[in-house]
Amino acid sequence: MQEPVIQTPYQRLGGEAVLHELVERFYGYMDELPEAAPIRAMHADDLSGAKSKLFKFLSGWLGGPDLFVQEFGHPRLRARHFPFSIGVPERDQWLLCMRKALDDIPLDAPFREALYEALARTAHHMINRED
Repeated sequence: MQEPVIQTPYQRLGGEAVLHELVERFYGYMDELPEAAPIRAMHADDLSGAKSKLFKFLSGWLGGPDLFVQEFGHPRLRARHFPFSIGVPERDQWLLCMRKALDDIPLDAPFREALYEALARTAHHMINRED
């Protein structure tokens, strides 16, 4: 009997090319949506650095190449986000952009929802301000 092939979330997403597309769409929505203007203002005018870091982080987080750790060390997400005032509104703006980006990617619905829920838990962990 052959062992079933288990795919990582990175592989299920579609690998490097689809992850790049997801990150591009995410930041595209952050640029376009008026509701996301407050979190967009937290970023540099040039989003290339943020795009690169998010891609590298998500690659490893999803079970693909651990690019962020190789370049920057442990993600320490919460500590890296302490310089930014993040409350429920900022979390929700980030999640709005990510939801729309995920919806643009052809994924099966249960996987898309599981991925979104995992990202939502991570985004909630970034909150460092009580509103």
